[in-house]
Amino acid sequence: MNYFIDVILPIPVENTFTYRVSQAEAQFLQPGMRVAVPFGKSKVYAGIVKHIHNTAPTIYEAKEIEHILDETPIVTPEQLKLWKWIASYYMCTEGQVMRASLPSAFLLESETIVVRNPETILEDQNLKDEEFLIYEALQHQSELKIQEVMDILEKRKVFPHIKSLLEKGALTLREEIYEQYKPKIVKFVQLHPDYESETSFTAIMEELSRAPKQREMVLQFFSLKAKTNKPIKALDLQKQAKATATQLQSLVDKGIFELFEKRKDRIEFEGDTEVTKTLNPHQETALAEIKESYEIKEVCLLHGVTASGKTEIYVSLIGEMLDTGNQVLYLLPEIALTTQLISRLQAYFGEKVAVFHSKYSIHERVEVYNNVLAKADKAQIIIGARSAILLPFRNLDFIIVDEEHESSFKQFEPAPRYHARDTAIVLGNIFNAKVLLGSATPALETVYNAKSGKYGFVELKQRHGNILMPEINLVDIKEKHRKREMTGHFSDTLLRAITDAISLGEQVILFQNRRGFSPILECTTCGHAPQCPNCDVSLTYHKYRNQLRCHYCGYHIAMQLKCMACGSPDLTTKGFGTEQIELELRELYPELNIGRMDSDTTKGKYGFEKIITAFEQEEIDILVGTQMLTKGLDFRNVSLVGILNADSMLNFPDFRAHERSYQLIAQVSGRAGRTEKQGKVLVQTYNPYHQILQQVSANKFTAMYEEQLEDRRSFKYPPFHRLIRITLKHRDYQKIEDSSIWLSRALRQVLGDEAVLGPETPSVARVRNQYRRNVMVKLSRKQNISQTKTAILKVKTSFQAIAQFRSVRLIMDVDCY
Repeated sequence: MNYFIDVILPIPVENTFTYRVSQAEAQFLQPGMRVAVPFGKSKVYAGIVKHIHNTAPTIYEAKEIEHILDETPIVTPEQLKLWKWIASYYMCTEGQVMRASLPSAFLLESETIVVRNPETILEDQNLKDEEFLIYEALQHQSELKIQEVMDILEKRKVFPHIKSLLEKGALTLREEIYEQYKPKIVKFVQLHPDYESETSFTAIMEELSRAPKQREMVLQFFSLKAKTNKPIKALDLQKQAKATATQLQSLVDKGIFELFEKRKDRIEFEGDTEVTKTLNPHQETALAEIKESYEIKEVCLLHGVTASGKTEIYVSLIGEMLDTGNQVLYLLPEIALTTQLISRLQAYFGEKVAVFHSKYSIHERVEVYNNVLAKADKAQIIIGARSAILLPFRNLDFIIVDEEHESSFKQFEPAPRYHARDTAIVLGNIFNAKVLLGSATPALETVYNAKSGKYGFVELKQRHGNILMPEINLVDIKEKHRKREMTGHFSDTLLRAITDAISLGEQVILFQNRRGFSPILECTTCGHAPQCPNCDVSLTYHKYRNQLRCHYCGYHIAMQLKCMACGSPDLTTKGFGTEQIELELRELYPELNIGRMDSDTTKGKYGFEKIITAFEQEEIDILVGTQMLTKGLDFRNVSLVGILNADSMLNFPDFRAHERSYQLIAQVSGRAGRTEKQGKVLVQTYNPYHQILQQVSANKFTAMYEEQLEDRRSFKYPPFHRLIRITLKHRDYQKIEDSSIWLSRALRQVLGDEAVLGPETPSVARVRNQYRRNVMVKLSRKQNISQTKTAILKVKTSFQAIAQFRSVRLIMDVDCY
C-alpha cells in the first residue's frame, strides 16, 4: 500500500501539496508536524502535515519528502481548524495563515550552497573579474552561501555570475535547510559531593592558600549559597568574585566545583506576587452580571466608562478560571499597553504570565510558543497583541479582548487580513471558551450585536472610587485666531490650564494625531511642495533628523535650504505634528521636562517601556503623543488632557470617521483625573458646534450610537452590510485603469449593480511606485456570504486568465473597515 501526506507550504498557493512517504514514516507522522519537502525545481520548504492518507494525486506525480523535522506536532488540531476558517473567511491561503502563525524560526526555507567542482580546472584568463573572485574563494573553502558570494562581490545581483560558472562546469549548486532556533544554555556551579561536609571548608581554604583569587571565589560561592536556595550561575559567581572563566575552570579541574548546564527561557519573571484588589460594589454587580450572561451566551460585552476598573474585573475572572488549570488569553491592541499591564498581572499571578508580541526576538517568540504548546505553568495566562490569537493553545478556557473597538486589531498588510476580535470569537467557539469584549467606547457592530441579543451586555457607568467623569470643554480656535489669542498652536485657554496644572504638581497629556514636525514644506514664491518620487504624497518634515520623509515608503532626503523648483530660499511649513508641538512647548516652558510618544520615539524593544515608566514616575511633566496615548494607559497624576486639532479626525474620508473621532477623543479624555480630582479636557477645534464634538463633550455615547447606526442603515454599511474591498496594484497607470474597469463590470454581472461600487481611486493613488484602484463589494446580511465569495473567486480566476492583466496584483480584504 502507498502512503501520502498533504502538506501546507508557507507560500500563497491555494491548494495543499501531496507527497509520498514510506509506511514507517506514515506511522510516525501526525498532523501538525513539520517536514522538509522539495518544491519547484530546486527549493526545499518546511511544511506542516495536514492529512495522512493512501490516495495518490491524479494531476501530478507525488515527490518524496526530504526528512521529518519534528518528533511531536508543533501545530495543534485546533490551530489547523482555525487556519482553515481564517483562510476561508478572509479569502487567503492556509500557507499565508501558517506564515503569520508560526515564529519565523520554524519557517525554514532551503539556502542555496555554491560547491566547487574538483573535476574542472579553469584558467584565470578565461574568467571575468567577478567570476575570478568567486572561483578564487572556492579554492580556499569548498562551499559558499549566497550571502557570502554577495559579500565577496560587494553587490546583491550575483546569480548571473554563478550561472556563468555553472555553465563552465566550475561549480555545482545544492539546497540545504537549517534550524534557526538555538535554546539558551546557562552554566551553573555546585560544590563537588566530596566537599559537602562542614569540615571540608577548612580543607579547601588550606588547599587554596597560594591562590587568593580562587579562594575568594569559594568564599563568594558560600556567601551566595547562604542568601539563596536557587542554583548559582557561573557568570554571577565570576562577577561577584571579580574572577575569570579560567580561574573557575581551575577550581573545576581541582575537583572542588562541578559545572552543569540548564536550558533557560530568555524571559522569566522574578519578583513577589501580591493579593488581587477587592472590587467595589459596582464592579461586584458587573462581575455577577457577566457570569450570569455566560450561562446562556458564550460572548459578553463589558461597556465600562474610562477608569471604571475593568482591568480588576478581568483579573477576578482570570483568577477564577486559573483554578481549572486551563489557559487564558488576554488580547490588547497595542504593545504600549502590554508593558503597563504585564507588571500588574505579574504582580498578581507571577510566572504564570507569558507575553507575546512583535518586539520580541525570534528566539523569545519560539520559547513563548513552545511554553503555550506544552501547557507549561509559565504560560497559563498569555498577554499579547493581535498575533497572540494564533498561538498553539491546548485547553483555552477564557479570552479577553480589551479595547475591542481598536482598529489595531485588524491586520491590513500582508495577508491574512484578519480581525483579532472576530477571530477570538471563532477561537472561543472551537475551544468552547468564554469571550469577554471590553471597552469604554465599543465598536458600533459590537454594541449592535449585544443589543440585538447575540452577545451578553453589561454596563459599568461609575468610575472607580466614584471619581467624576472628566470635564470636556471645546475651544473655538477660529475665534481665538480672530482675537489674536493664539501662541503658536496653543490657545490662551489651553496655556493657562497647562500652567495651572503644572503649578499644582500635576501632569499634562497633549494629543496630536500626526507625527513629525510638519506634513508639508512649501515655497512661498512658486508654491512648490516636495513630493515623494514613489508615492502620491508630500514629504513630511522631521526637524530632529533634519530630513524630509515619506511615511508610506520610507524615502527620505535632507531638508532643503531652497526651493527645488525655483531656487527661492523662502520656504514655509504647513500643518503640524508631535515634533513641532514638543519644540513649541520647550520654548514656552524651558524649565519643564517634555516627553514625546510616537512611532519615532518608541523604536526598539523597550522604547514604550522607557517613556511610560518615566511618565509614571513623574520624571516627565508634559507628554505629547499620537493615538498610542489613547489606548487604556493608566497614569495617576494626569489632571489635564489637551487635544490640539480635533478637526483632522472628523474630516477623514471614511464612513467610520465620526465613530472613530468620538472613540479617540473619549479615550484620550479618559486619561485625565483617574484619582481623587476631576480631570479637565480641552478640545481645540475650528467647528465647536459639530454634532460629534457636542456628543463627546456631554458623554452621550448612546446618542452617537443611535445617530451613526441610522446613517449606516441608510447607506448600507456595517453592521447591516458586509464589505469586501478588492485592491488592484500595478506600476502601469493604463493597465490599472483597464483592469479595474474590467473587474468591476465582471463583478456587476455576477453580483448585481447595487452590490458593487467603483473602481475608485483611493486618497493616496500611488504607493511605492504602484498605482492603486479599489472596487468595493457590499453584501447584505441576508446573502449567503460563502456563495458570494465563491463567485468573486471565479471572477478573480477569469481576470488572471487574461494575459494583459496577469501582472496586476489583486488584494482581497474582507471586513475591510
